[in-house]
Amino acid sequence: MQETIKNIKKRFHLRMDGTASASMREKGANYKINWGLKFPEIKAIANDFRSADDNANYSLAVALWKEETRECKILATLLMPASMFAADLAQLWAEQLATIELAEYLSYNLIRNTADAATLAFRWIATDNELMQICGYNTLGGLFSQGKEPEIRDLHELADQAIAAIQQQDNVSRAVINCLNKLSAISESYETVVDNIFQHSLCRFTES
Repeated sequence: MQETIKNIKKRFHLRMDGTASASMREKGANYKINWGLKFPEIKAIANDFRSADDNANYSLAVALWKEETRECKILATLLMPASMFAADLAQLWAEQLATIELAEYLSYNLIRNTADAATLAFRWIATDNELMQICGYNTLGGLFSQGKEPEIRDLHELADQAIAAIQQQDNVSRAVINCLNKLSAISESYETVVDNIFQHSLCRFTES
């Protein structure tokens, strides 16, 4: 395993982009190690190291996530088999998120494809942890993009959380708006629901 990770890091080093890495640091992406690779490059490396054995992929992903390296963590989200990514491990990874970028990759590459995606997402949007909220809203947006519709109870929960979050006008609010736009694209009825959410948000913002 350690030899595999060593070889992966060599691949990262060969493709290192110092300018991109510096730019990320300036924007607040403070990883212990960041080679500045673009996502398509990391995805290509994932394809080279992905095994036909899901158990091997699982073990490698777990080991990579423990590395304090941007590219290793992103690679972990690509290699982890969604069918083996248990809710308790997903919760642990979400709690360990350190950047918005990683929250987005975790939700898009992995969480939205798991059996517990919706349950986890609604749990996270109700927390006071910004990165977990972003991961949750992005996960819901991914589910809506796949045409998956929320239960009525979940729709009410999303509306309540979204109305409060949009008013903050921060990184979470941007994730909320993206999520709601994907919900509205499912059908005209959801478009109406989303319009009402935005109207309620505007009214509360005006009142405050």
